[in-house]
Amino acid sequence: MTTAIELIDDHVVLLDDHGTPIGTAPKTAAHGPDTALHLAFSCHVLNADGEVLVTRRALGKQAWPGVWTNSFCGHPRPSEPLTAAVRRRADFELGLEPIALDLALPTFRYRAVDADGTVENEICPVYLATVDGEPDPNPREVAEYRWVRPDDLRRAIAAAPWAFSPWLTLQVGLLELYRD
Repeated sequence: MTTAIELIDDHVVLLDDHGTPIGTAPKTAAHGPDTALHLAFSCHVLNADGEVLVTRRALGKQAWPGVWTNSFCGHPRPSEPLTAAVRRRADFELGLEPIALDLALPTFRYRAVDADGTVENEICPVYLATVDGEPDPNPREVAEYRWVRPDDLRRAIAAAPWAFSPWLTLQVGLLELYRD
């Protein structure tokens, strides 16, 4: 289990425009009005019925509070392999242990600005995970969750893109999972 000290001391990996690591910064300082490019990841969790897990970000989140998004996201710690970071955050945010983990979009990159001015500026590989259990969400991360059919999620985003995180709307347009 991640401790409060670990959360305070977490650092993100800063990147140059080519995706090469150039240093680190405290996670608490990594998102603001002038966010440096850094490494992150997103994960879309699937169950045995082919449904995808969507989560609504906790209201206490710094950026995009209360917005529906993909299953979970995070940042690898310096020197932490991406797959280890994905597994760590799956457990921390959702109490889940992936039984399969596949890299779907290795070079996904985006920049988005929240209504409060917080900037996301990330190279963010996207993973697909398969699980066989139900989430036990961490309330500091997740306000609620739903299992949905991929085509239903695609239609919901098309109808009301403002209700979803900007990275999810972009990823749904790129992932094979959401294509007809």
